Amino acid sequence: PKQLLPIANKPMSEYCMESMKGAGVTEIAIIIGGIGSQKVKEYYGDGDQFGIKINYILQDFPRGIAHAISLCENFIGNEKFLVFLGDNIIQKSINEFASEFQKSDDSATILLCEVDNPSRFGIADIQNGEIKKIIEKPKNPPTNLAVTGIYFLTPTIFKIFEVLQPSWRNELEITDALDMLLNEKHSITYKIITHYWKDTGTPEDIINANKAILENIVPEFKGEKDTAVSIEGKVSLGNETWIGDQVKIKGPVIIGEKCKISGNTIIGPNTSIGDECIVSGGIIRDSIIMNNCEIGKNVNLRNSIISSNSSIKENSIKNEQVFLLGEGTKVLF
Repeated sequence: PKQLLPIANKPMSEYCMESMKGAGVTEIAIIIGGIGSQKVKEYYGDGDQFGIKINYILQDFPRGIAHAISLCENFIGNEKFLVFLGDNIIQKSINEFASEFQKSDDSATILLCEVDNPSRFGIADIQNGEIKKIIEKPKNPPTNLAVTGIYFLTPTIFKIFEVLQPSWRNELEITDALDMLLNEKHSITYKIITHYWKDTGTPEDIINANKAILENIVPEFKGEKDTAVSIEGKVSLGNETWIGDQVKIKGPVIIGEKCKISGNTIIGPNTSIGDECIVSGGIIRDSIIMNNCEIGKNVNLRNSIISSNSSIKENSIKNEQVFLLGEGTKVLF
């Protein structure tokens, strides 16, 4: 599942969980469905190791965000609640927003962020400091204020879901539901995020999110290295990782546990490498390498995502290449 893809060696959805926990949330429902659901359960379990209680609610088919939220009515009861889409990353505490919403009489508070390509998002039409309309992926956006995947809601929304009609995508859209709340004269307030927010909708978005998170990593060195290793900038190495002679690492870079990096390897900047990886003479920049991967001599990667248990054997071409590899892929030159 995309929500388990690692950003700086941690599933992107875990950043969401940390943000929610920081805002005082103690119990979370995760909507799951389709291929990979079991992997989500295996990773998060009952939430005990994350300091929260996790429930799982099955969605039989992707029928839209509003439909997914509607499945949580019994879980929510009469409480105010927070919806956080699992592929959204925000580098700002939402505590203040949560506290204000808890004290307010508003039916909803949405977080907005200025974007360069508003036609890709649900957009809020703001006039004189009030939301006038919310439009899903407009061809002619009235503003560049995108609706992020972070919503503070009340049980009032469930009444809207009962009469909400599917969109042209045959999905129940949360933007349509919010617009109906507005039309029924319910109060919807907004906050504009001025810090980093990213909807990881494309491979490019995921790589950019990885870069942004890596910029704030705390350098640490738990592994071992030979004497002729060059390390610059912020670099984090996990336990039992070995860095051999002639290796150059330019941060920000994070390398997991039990990795072996050797040869004339160059890693970084803006690169994350998971656990138990072997890199022997390649160049890896602006990329994500997941667990248990092998990158051979002369392999030159940039802007690539390499899923777990994949290997790229020695390359005689040496040209810079871009790969987007699924789990267990083997590339031979």
